[in-house]
Amino acid sequence: MSRTDSPANDTETDGGSPVEDDLFTRTSRVTDSSRTNRLRHALDAHVYAPLAVAVEDTRTLIGGTIVAGFVLMATVGVVLVEPPQTMEGPIFQQPFRTLEYPLGTGGLGKDLFAQVVHSAPSMLKMILAGALLSTGIGTLIGTVAGYKGGRLDTALMGFTDLVLTIPGLALIVVLAAIYRPEDPVLVGLILGIDNWPRLSRTIRSQVLSIREEAFTEASRIMGLSEATLLRKDVISNLMPYISINFANSARRIIFESVALYFLGILPFTTLNWGVMLNEAYENISLTDPTKLYVILVPMVAIIVLSLGFILASQGLDRVFNVQLRARHARTVASDEPKSEAGD
Repeated sequence: MSRTDSPANDTETDGGSPVEDDLFTRTSRVTDSSRTNRLRHALDAHVYAPLAVAVEDTRTLIGGTIVAGFVLMATVGVVLVEPPQTMEGPIFQQPFRTLEYPLGTGGLGKDLFAQVVHSAPSMLKMILAGALLSTGIGTLIGTVAGYKGGRLDTALMGFTDLVLTIPGLALIVVLAAIYRPEDPVLVGLILGIDNWPRLSRTIRSQVLSIREEAFTEASRIMGLSEATLLRKDVISNLMPYISINFANSARRIIFESVALYFLGILPFTTLNWGVMLNEAYENISLTDPTKLYVILVPMVAIIVLSLGFILASQGLDRVFNVQLRARHARTVASDEPKSEAGD
């Protein structure tokens, strides 16, 4: 509908009355944001705000530092430290006596510090592969089952309950004994087989409540696609559960892999902390307290890495808190006019 050129004429060209500029007919006059502003808002919301929340939380700092230290050990440390060799040093050199062997040596004369460093890559590969597999499958099945509902929900939860009834550790022992996997990634995938059903059940119950929330219904009414709705409304609210379960899966992978290597079920093709425990058990007398450090060194590495995952996951609960992130994002937004004026 078009108006006549004369402002005094209040009759439309089609003979109708003009539409008044009131609250119900007024349109938005918001100007399009520039690419620079959109990039600044994206960095603010997805990079600066999460980092600011993480820095303020002590648990995140300690846990992240521990995990980052092991990652550096697995990448840079293996280049700087020579691989351990049999009889490279004296037998049962006590720890903290010489800089050449800071953590001492075992019954085969191997440097314990070098063994810890060169065990880190295989351990992290197993942890990453197993935790990603179990967390990914658990999140996918739980989200689809809870959001879709109906027969698909019944079928997926029935399959989940079937896997829950299988004794996981026994299944892993049988698979490891039959296939004798040598690649740490394959070992991690086998260990992650039985870790996803509990997460899937937890995710489904959370999705059942989230899909009835007002913001989810608003997104549905606005016509957003299911992929966008699941990503922005469902998965974003599930991230605290997902991060905590990722840490728990990582801890299970550590404990199960060390146990299988210690018992000799998995082949000793790569150096890891389970192999170190097995060699220590075979070569020392557990009744001699002066040699217990050979077992304590890999045990401390296992405990510290597990603690790092636990603290980091607890801190990520705050990082994924929408209100905390929005508070830090607004702090950056308040500085934008000054920055623009400066430009």
